[in-house]
Amino acid sequence: MTVSPTSLRIGDTEALFSGGDTVPCLLHLGSPTGDPIDGSLFHRLVPPGGLDSPPEPGIVTEPARGWFGEPGITLSRGGRALAPMFVRRATESSDTDLAVTLEDAACGVRLVITARLDARGGLVLRAAVTNLAPEPLGVDALTLTVPVPDRCTDLVSWGGRHAFEFAEERRTWGRSVVTLASRRGRTSHQQPPLVVVGEAGFGESHGLAWGVHLAWSGDHRLTCDAVTADRRTVSAGVPLAVGEVVLEPGDTHELPDVLVAWSDSGFAGVTARFHALLRAAAPDPGRPRPVIANTWEAVYFDHDRDRIFELARRAAAAGAERFLLDDGWFPGRRNDTAGLGDWRVDTEVWSEGLGPLITHVQSLGMDFGLWVEPEMVNPDSDLYRLHPEWVLGEQRQHRILGRNQLVLDLGRDDVRDHLFAALDALLRDHDIAHVKWDHNRDLISAGSTARTAGFHDLLSRLRAAHPLVTFEGCASGGGRIDAAVSRLVARHWTSDCIDALDRLHIQKGALRLVPPEMLGAHIGAPTSHTTGRRHRLSFRALSALPLWMGIEWNLLAADDRELAGLAEAVAVHKTHRHLFHRGSTHFGEHPDPTVHVHAVVSPERDEALVILASLASSPRHDPGNVGIPGLDPDRRYRITPVPLGHTRWALHRGLPAWLTGPAEATGRHLSNPGLPCPPLLPASGILLRLEAVG
Repeated sequence: MTVSPTSLRIGDTEALFSGGDTVPCLLHLGSPTGDPIDGSLFHRLVPPGGLDSPPEPGIVTEPARGWFGEPGITLSRGGRALAPMFVRRATESSDTDLAVTLEDAACGVRLVITARLDARGGLVLRAAVTNLAPEPLGVDALTLTVPVPDRCTDLVSWGGRHAFEFAEERRTWGRSVVTLASRRGRTSHQQPPLVVVGEAGFGESHGLAWGVHLAWSGDHRLTCDAVTADRRTVSAGVPLAVGEVVLEPGDTHELPDVLVAWSDSGFAGVTARFHALLRAAAPDPGRPRPVIANTWEAVYFDHDRDRIFELARRAAAAGAERFLLDDGWFPGRRNDTAGLGDWRVDTEVWSEGLGPLITHVQSLGMDFGLWVEPEMVNPDSDLYRLHPEWVLGEQRQHRILGRNQLVLDLGRDDVRDHLFAALDALLRDHDIAHVKWDHNRDLISAGSTARTAGFHDLLSRLRAAHPLVTFEGCASGGGRIDAAVSRLVARHWTSDCIDALDRLHIQKGALRLVPPEMLGAHIGAPTSHTTGRRHRLSFRALSALPLWMGIEWNLLAADDRELAGLAEAVAVHKTHRHLFHRGSTHFGEHPDPTVHVHAVVSPERDEALVILASLASSPRHDPGNVGIPGLDPDRRYRITPVPLGHTRWALHRGLPAWLTGPAEATGRHLSNPGLPCPPLLPASGILLRLEAVG
């Protein structure tokens, strides 16, 4: 007898899960298939020479049933490996939720798998294992597996390095296994836990695609397997060291959420579903995103009271709404070799404490923010001299420094309690609206689950104690960005690189997962701190406009013309941030890779903001037309350039007529054939506003 699948459905999305008495398999995620559903339609042929009953890739795959790929669960008890084969005990479902309870009585283990479709059709998968026996249970692996259609032959991932994160890499996914992983104790600059697979040639707004993301802020592994059982699967989990997770009787271990997004419109649909999932779980929903002036690249460790007071005055005059004092305010912190761990104000630098600065900042109409790095400690600090045993175990045995610092073991209750007390006092004693929480080195660790969970716990406790404080996540820039930490921080510092040209590439990658209002982007100095390149103010502003804008520039060195241009750019952002921070994100496709098209379209599709930029010199005199994605094809739009300082036009070339006079077109026309590209010089761009008319 064939058991009908369980169907979850909302809007344009249906998820089908296998029935029966075993671990459920995700049979389909995409457009609704229609009723009734015949379970036999999902049965595949038995391969010759193989097992008589080849297993389906259950959400948690079982090697004991003959699954030869990534094991979904690996258990041990008393030094001996277990081979669980789970049987369903209960299944509960609604229109959008599924919960399946399974047990292996012989092994004394319970497995609970849940699935939920959110309002936009994003799928959240969870799994938890419980020890039912009187002896301890070792959990050596727990992984979720997502089958994807056989036509998924393109695989896209992101990675890079410090100050150039989220570089996109596309490869043909043939008959191969591709592993994407990090063992650095954080999501890493090199390989964040995100992959998108799809049919050959899927693009920005066309083609079928599926995205998978592990919502975890530590070590991770994603395995894309096109070999096992002639099926294509993506598995996601946390790599566990031997003995890292041992469950006492009755204890439960949970795998972090796995987020799955499908699309029939290429990257745009995957991005829309990921953004909806993160927005639904984000802290501080609906709060405005104030323009932040950050002191780091303005003063570094040189905390001169008068200079910082004047810097705040100039930032306020430019339109900043929040002033953030970065690294250098605590004892011994004249460089990065000392002081981490001693979270009190350095009275040698701030003789009256931070009170006068906070009062000054607030008198200028801004609120105040502060930088901390609580998870780290310098050997040259009072905390380390008092508690050297608080660093991670392997750090005590082999003191390997990174940025002159060691890592505190946040898996310990006493460490978290101490840090909570120190930071709680800091927030109670000062009127602080914003905390930038940094994490400036990789971990050298055999497993980091407890420590990562401890970080989440500490930050959750501080948020509960100080609900009006906004927290920002940073890990040398974008080294720890994922959906789990996005539930705790309202803002991610996207990258330590503020070079406008590099930022357009970095931000495009980060926006595949994270909505723009959660990504920090600053207008930097004329010469970039990380690359040495010089860019005009209008281009630097253009790169920061669509995200959570800030300023990171020594404004004491800026002349009156630059300060006026900065104020104009900030005013443009404030005028349009209601759209930038709630709209849908779309990137255009163009045969010339030097042409950058980034559109933000309102939910009602009655308004859009479009950034057109030239990234480099092009071999073509005329780049041709650019298509504007995401618009309502049947609506008519008025096209208006938004002034943003001096735009660099190509020499000896006229402007397109649509730029010099009133112009209107339908969304269908603006998509294809599109707009004639304006003659932009390299590293320059233009901002357009599109308003529906009629």
